Amino acid sequence: MADAPVRWGILSTARIGTGKVIPAIQRAAGCQVVALASRDIARARTAAARLGIPRAHGSYQELLADPEVDAVYVPLPNHLHHEWTLAAAMAGKHVLCEKPLAMDAVQAEEMVAVCAAEGVLLMEAFMYRLHPTWERVRSLVADGSIGDLVAMHTVFSYFNDDPTDIRNQADLGGGALMDIGCYPVNASRMIMGGEPTRVSATIRRDPVFGTDVVTSALLAFGGRPATFTVSTQAESDQEVQVIGTRGRIRVPIPFNIPADRPTRVLLVRGGDPPVDPAIEEIVFAPRDQYAVQAERFAAAVLGAEPLPTPPEDAVANMRVIDQVFAAAG
Repeated sequence: MADAPVRWGILSTARIGTGKVIPAIQRAAGCQVVALASRDIARARTAAARLGIPRAHGSYQELLADPEVDAVYVPLPNHLHHEWTLAAAMAGKHVLCEKPLAMDAVQAEEMVAVCAAEGVLLMEAFMYRLHPTWERVRSLVADGSIGDLVAMHTVFSYFNDDPTDIRNQADLGGGALMDIGCYPVNASRMIMGGEPTRVSATIRRDPVFGTDVVTSALLAFGGRPATFTVSTQAESDQEVQVIGTRGRIRVPIPFNIPADRPTRVLLVRGGDPPVDPAIEEIVFAPRDQYAVQAERFAAAVLGAEPLPTPPEDAVANMRVIDQVFAAAG
């Protein structure tokens, strides 16, 4: 089994899957995409033919019944993650599910429990965590390169006012916090190395969509704050700053890390701040974060290494998201 590739099935023809994740899985070591499903068989066949996937299924259940599929990738809308992760687990398929894992922590807990009971692996698809840039950020924090960790701040935004877009439909799990706020929540917990002891937040909702279009939160990790602002109706931007007693780390493209160009992390220490700070630029060769994710997940399925991010982390992330919504009122 360890020498055989993990055979993947893809639930839906969602754009993130067909545009980014499926091609990355196809390039990843130890992976083979063998089937794709859509509720529209014609759409499934068209997408499968374009991507070179040998089998197309006209329903998600049909794909889950395919004996040639070992693991599934679930890029479905947020409100369908729970239903189809449970169905996949009960069909004996390992599950890589897009983030956020569920609509709330209660759903996430059930997903983790059912997957454990059925003996299948479950991982939330926070691909950025496995990219070399974030491995370096974690090591810089751990080795004291910026002194003691003081605080963290994240901005993540884009502009989308299309009423037909699923990200602007509240009942389907749309809105800034669920769509992109899950990233700074996850990154803050990862860098701070624990769970927040206090959460405060403010939200502005679209008067038509009802979704949160600007959400800002403060996650207190004891005396160390992690703050973030996310928006679906602002100029596109993203950046993370990790602040220490003797320096800071800037990650200019923390989440949508490009696969086709070098990326960088800036280590800022000394010099004459703020006029002329000393900046060390750490450059990384191009690396597809989705391919890294697929390879690491496949290695865990094959028993070659532990799951890089345990499913319990996804439950903890959902708990904080729930807390942010509650704190904002």
